[in-house]
Amino acid sequence: MKRFSLLAGCSLAVAIACSVPALADEAGSTADTQQGGSHAQPSDQIVVTAAFQRDRLDILSGVSVLQGEALTQAIRPTLGETLDRTPGVSATSFGPNASRPVLRGLQGERVRILTDGIGAFDVSNTSADHAVVIDPLLAERIEVLRGPATLLFGSSAIGGVVNVIDKRIPRTLPDEPVHADMIATYGSAADERSIGGAVDVPLAGKFVVHADGSYLKTGDLRVGGNLLAAPARATALANAGSEDDDQLAEGISFAGNAALKGRLLNSAAETWTAGVGAALVTDTGNLGISYSHYDSLYGVPVRYAIRPGEEQEAPRLDVAQNRFDMRAEVETGGGLLKSIRARAGYASYRHYELEADGSIGTAFYNKGLEGRLELVQADRGAWKGASGVQYFSRDFNVVGDEAFLPKNSTQQFGLFTLQQLDLGQLKFEAGGRYEHTVLEAHPTPEQPQFFEGKRTFGTFSGSAGASYGFAKDWRFGINLSRTVRAPSAEELFANGPHAGTQAYEVGDPDFKTERATGIEAVLRGKSGGFSIEASAYHNWFSNFIYEGMTGEVEDGLPVFQFSQAKARYYGFELQTTAALGKIGGMELVADGVADYVHATIDGVGPAPRIPPLRLLGGLALNGGKVDLRGEVEWNDSQDRLAAFETATGSFTLVNAEINYRPWGNARPLSFALSANNIFDVDARRHASVLKDFAPLAGRDIRVTARASF
Repeated sequence: MKRFSLLAGCSLAVAIACSVPALADEAGSTADTQQGGSHAQPSDQIVVTAAFQRDRLDILSGVSVLQGEALTQAIRPTLGETLDRTPGVSATSFGPNASRPVLRGLQGERVRILTDGIGAFDVSNTSADHAVVIDPLLAERIEVLRGPATLLFGSSAIGGVVNVIDKRIPRTLPDEPVHADMIATYGSAADERSIGGAVDVPLAGKFVVHADGSYLKTGDLRVGGNLLAAPARATALANAGSEDDDQLAEGISFAGNAALKGRLLNSAAETWTAGVGAALVTDTGNLGISYSHYDSLYGVPVRYAIRPGEEQEAPRLDVAQNRFDMRAEVETGGGLLKSIRARAGYASYRHYELEADGSIGTAFYNKGLEGRLELVQADRGAWKGASGVQYFSRDFNVVGDEAFLPKNSTQQFGLFTLQQLDLGQLKFEAGGRYEHTVLEAHPTPEQPQFFEGKRTFGTFSGSAGASYGFAKDWRFGINLSRTVRAPSAEELFANGPHAGTQAYEVGDPDFKTERATGIEAVLRGKSGGFSIEASAYHNWFSNFIYEGMTGEVEDGLPVFQFSQAKARYYGFELQTTAALGKIGGMELVADGVADYVHATIDGVGPAPRIPPLRLLGGLALNGGKVDLRGEVEWNDSQDRLAAFETATGSFTLVNAEINYRPWGNARPLSFALSANNIFDVDARRHASVLKDFAPLAGRDIRVTARASF
């Protein structure tokens, strides 16, 4: 079936290419001429992660867009840390090399990570120690969607969707014979050195060829204080001198573990990527393909033993992925359809979890295929919409003594639609998605502990909402959603030790579908230099799948058991900006962010790893060549704890940054200097499984140069 799907995708690409009308000499497709060629991007008030572009004001759920100088200042080696100041977003922070976004307190399978609308084809959703195989250095734009809008990309994305948009498959013809983009960064906390670049060359007035690459190397991360959090230090000291004290790695005693500080050992990394692409671009459509390679060797911070019977390891992960992508679009000009879009990708991924001597302890193999076909309707007065089909398959295998999953496969077929009715002040929106999912487990005869068999799920999800424009550039909206998610292979089939997370993970093959009913209210507006985006949401779950510590130890590792129960998640997100006036020809602007999540599992208590209340405020002076900004981020303590969780203390980060454009906006060259965590505080994210052993970076001075010409 997978072979048939791949061939069907290739045939579809050929069909669309053949259907493009007679080629015109003018450059640029109609989908992208609004962007002004190679040097410009859509405004951050336009959201492109959908079957058709939408004004941010009209979207009935939380949305964030990161691009331009804001993206340059935010870039970190991982996607989670790049986005961690975005409203409603925290990070798994499993050390500096494996940090995945956490949206509205939800992570893992409930957050879809996309590259240009298609999945990343990695195994970062499987475990917090697995890196996202997307390099933020090469991102042109990152969009974060939360709420019902995510139904276009899968019912599993209850938390949200992160779409990283790059130019690997070109959309436009460059304005010059050769167009190049370059970025280079140095960060002091990990002696981080990175460089990335891309080149686009037009050929024959209709074709574009593209090449890109990046390289990153870091040392062990320097942190602001002790490696172990206060509760972990106390536990280690209490067990000092026990009979297991002399069995720890490298002879470090429990008391020695409690005293560790300064550097996050085994957190160094080296990563490189390379990609090529080509596209045919006309004024009525485009067709492009690309190939990319990702290669990384990184360490997972030690989860130090603090109790008798626990083991401490320092695994390193050797990751490689080869990926092929295709994108096609044609403007039909018909009375029924406005355009037809196709997107497909295939990747072969593997990573090895290496022992201290460099030998392979456990190997992970993943092959993924995903394809989408979107039919965008021709506008009929106030009515517009799009519908489509999506196919996804994954073959996943874990081999080695610490294989916590059997060989398994997932196949998923989806149908989706999004419809809008624009009556001016009053706007309506409705969406629906049907998915058929088949998951199979195929353990070997030597793995009797694993479930063997097949689970099949059919799910339907839907949303409906309306918004009202009560004043110019001000709109209030509300939406209702019903989302049904099939359990993942990890939640169903896990039953074994996982060295990367240093946990013994146990799933349940009898799980039912997870169901969520949600309501969200959104307010957006701007007036006289002031703007605000606010959303408040409440989700009721049945058969909510969660992972919690049992207090038991198996194979020297704490046991984490997946379970199901009813649950409630509610919270809010707020971001504002206000122009306060001018000082010396520079505009003074204040901005603020606040977010909060409250999550409870019925009959159990607080849900695990929920970020606490966060407040962030900044003050900036913006000029033609120079921007200055300072900010303070305060994270409350988290003492609403799941069983066996430890409390996380509050912390305050103070950051400052300067952006310098030598020739102003006339020539695209800029330098960014930032000082992060200026006072070198001990900061830990409650959403991190490793937060008691791996704090965030200490004081970090970063310099970034970006050029586009």
